[in-house]
Amino acid sequence: MISQYLFYFLSFVSVMSALMVVFSKNPVYSVLFLILTFFSIAGHYFLLNAQFLGMVHIIVYAGAIMVLFLYVIMMLNLNKEDEPGTTTMSKIAATISGGILMLVLVAATRSVHGMESPVADSSQIGSIENLGKVLFAENGFLLPFEISSILFLASMVGAVFLSKKEIR
Repeated sequence: MISQYLFYFLSFVSVMSALMVVFSKNPVYSVLFLILTFFSIAGHYFLLNAQFLGMVHIIVYAGAIMVLFLYVIMMLNLNKEDEPGTTTMSKIAATISGGILMLVLVAATRSVHGMESPVADSSQIGSIENLGKVLFAENGFLLPFEISSILFLASMVGAVFLSKKEIR
């Protein structure tokens, strides 16, 4: 019973903070509301017994990416005088694109309602132990995992190389 109330509370916080992201005039406040949205979504992961996914969501999105967004926004010092005005045509195009995206998402979610979960024991769905077994033992995902880590390392080295200023 408490989890149902917690779900409704987290859903309310998620929707309201996501709306405040869109309707906030100040970009710093918008990023802060987005961090609140990410925390409430992580709360949903915890309610679904996916503790690892919830913690990774907090660490990666709210901890790293949103802090970088906030840092970039503060570094750019966005002022209203510098922002170009948007035309009515671009607002109409954005509204139509968002409506089409919403229709596609609703159609996609309506066709998924009959699918069953492939995991038999639902008490161990989100545990880190099962994730480790699946990644490294059962299906042999160790090589793709290590290849992706090398790819991330190469992208970080490339980002540092591109951001370095040339000394003359």
